Amino acid sequence: MTPEQSAWYAETFDALVHNVGQAVLGKDHAVRLALTCMLAEGHLLLEDAPGTGKTSLAKAIAATVQGTHSRIQFTPDLLPSDVTGVTIYDQGARHFEFHPGPVFASVVLADEINRASPKTQSALLEVMEESKVTVDKVSHPVGRPFMVIATQNPVEQAGTYRLPEAQLDRFLIKTSIGYPDHDAMIEILAGSAERDRTAHLTPRITTEAVGEMAQLGASVHIDTAVLDYIARLTEQTRADAQTALGVSVRGALALVRTAKVWAASQGRTYVIPDDVKLLAEPVLAHRIMLDTEAEFAGVTPQQVLRRILDETAPPATRV
Repeated sequence: MTPEQSAWYAETFDALVHNVGQAVLGKDHAVRLALTCMLAEGHLLLEDAPGTGKTSLAKAIAATVQGTHSRIQFTPDLLPSDVTGVTIYDQGARHFEFHPGPVFASVVLADEINRASPKTQSALLEVMEESKVTVDKVSHPVGRPFMVIATQNPVEQAGTYRLPEAQLDRFLIKTSIGYPDHDAMIEILAGSAERDRTAHLTPRITTEAVGEMAQLGASVHIDTAVLDYIARLTEQTRADAQTALGVSVRGALALVRTAKVWAASQGRTYVIPDDVKLLAEPVLAHRIMLDTEAEFAGVTPQQVLRRILDETAPPATRV
């Protein structure tokens, strides 16, 4: 990536954040994480209480990149074909025709994913990994960009199916939007007559430009010293006395991918250790499983990760 491309990338990224921020007020950091996730070609898991703007975030991102948006309300009776689509026999044409499901969109909001059965969850997670749907041995690409924003309600757990650790590992970033601050809350209340803040958003880039930004982000330089730092962090999560399962190789790669995009969004052509520190919690915490004793003691993966970050020295010089 050249300095000119880096400057264009940062300027465009800020424009995207500003545009989405018109619909999701006062949540610039969450918006930046979501856009970083999209440009790193990953998927986002939001754990939030109802009514915090998860649907608005998904619709705003889709509108900003001139893409399509769909919403799937996950329920216990939802079938895999309700997500991916189904093949139906056309009697007039005398052949089977594929009817795509709601997963065929640029941004797919999978609302309350933990309410669906494990079989239906697996169907969505398979599409997330493969970026295609296979029905009757025929593959149907979902297109690019393709981003799933899945949500979980952390409060009400009755009738839910917890996502297994192996499936959580497939989400690039896990974060929350949270409630707005006081000033943002007043602005939201003042605009109560406008029911959908995303309706008037204008696209800032095309879906093709999103692909170009993803390629540019992947080309950002990351020094061997920073890679060594990431490796030491992830290895420490596996060796820690309070963890039963540490960060996988997929998790370490996810941190590299997101750090590159984050660096580009700041107008840099290289990754610094502070990028890794800032992204470590949203990228790695959900991949850590605590041992029983630590869980009973009320320890959280975030606390373990923060301690490991404090104990692991970042690189001071290049290798």
